[in-house]
Amino acid sequence: MTINPPISVPSLLSRRRFSAHTRAFLQKIAKLGLTFGFLPLLLPATAQIPNAPLTKSQAGYYRSMVGDVEVISLSDGTIPLSAYDFLTNTTHAKIEILLAAADVTNPVNVPVNGYLVHLGSHVILIDAGAGALYGPKLGKLEASLVIVGYQPEQITDIVLTHIHPDHTGGLVNGQTRVFPNAIVHLDKRELDYWFSNANADSAPQGQKGFFQQAIQTIKPYVDAGRVKTFDGATELFPGFRSIPAPGHTPGHTFYSLESKGARLIFWGDVLHEEDVQFPDPSVTVAFDVNPAEAMQTRKAAFADAANKGYLIAPAHINFPGIGHVRAEGDHYRWLPVPYVNDAVAANAVAQK
Repeated sequence: MTINPPISVPSLLSRRRFSAHTRAFLQKIAKLGLTFGFLPLLLPATAQIPNAPLTKSQAGYYRSMVGDVEVISLSDGTIPLSAYDFLTNTTHAKIEILLAAADVTNPVNVPVNGYLVHLGSHVILIDAGAGALYGPKLGKLEASLVIVGYQPEQITDIVLTHIHPDHTGGLVNGQTRVFPNAIVHLDKRELDYWFSNANADSAPQGQKGFFQQAIQTIKPYVDAGRVKTFDGATELFPGFRSIPAPGHTPGHTFYSLESKGARLIFWGDVLHEEDVQFPDPSVTVAFDVNPAEAMQTRKAAFADAANKGYLIAPAHINFPGIGHVRAEGDHYRWLPVPYVNDAVAANAVAQK
């Protein structure tokens, strides 16, 4: 926004709304070379603040603490999708009402988030983003990782909430493993389902492509002996365990991190549109393998999080993606944690 003409400090101070005492105070500030108000108002017309161009490398990260464990939110980007196309078990009219109540318009911008957990000797990545599978609006997770100070080679473990391309596309660059030293952990039901030719043949047309993409992204790790499956609820690392959450996919999994009495559960794809599914958890999505089971998993997850008050971190919620759930009558409300530009101060938020 350009404001002409620029407003000088003397002209601001001459306005009658300032008391004599206030004008004297502000004049002292001006003499010290400090700015009053917005910097662009005080700059001469020729002094402009350049805008950095938006590029694929415009990554995003947010550091926080859960107990004494660092958790870093990593943005893979956002992608515009028509809510009419992917939200199911509802109507266009109901979608419009709920979006309008949140001052959101359709198409909606769906965030894709990953998370990094530094747990002792384990550097754990929770989901790997879309890579090149969804175009330039996504695929920024690796850049986010590098900007926060980690290289892909440093990742020791990748835990997958499930095998969908926006969670696994970032595992590979062509046929090359992006994370060559990482072990990929996932529920055996998930691997069995997506690697089955029979399941691919019987899947709805809109989901058939997911099977090919599963082979493309996971098989290089299988071939390298870098995939380790678990069966249901399992402690994978001290203080870090899996929680079965089927429905969206057969092996869809939550992960729970606990440290010093604080708890955070990584939710994966329990929801895709916060402004619709928190008010109405019965709304399903076209990507659900078993919509009825996914709905029951979502309702149970919402109720448990609201009742027990722990932090949650879904994959598809506005960045940085960490917050609480509150029950309000027969529906729920999302309460994002306050943005704190200090990881130490964020520790107090995480342990509330």
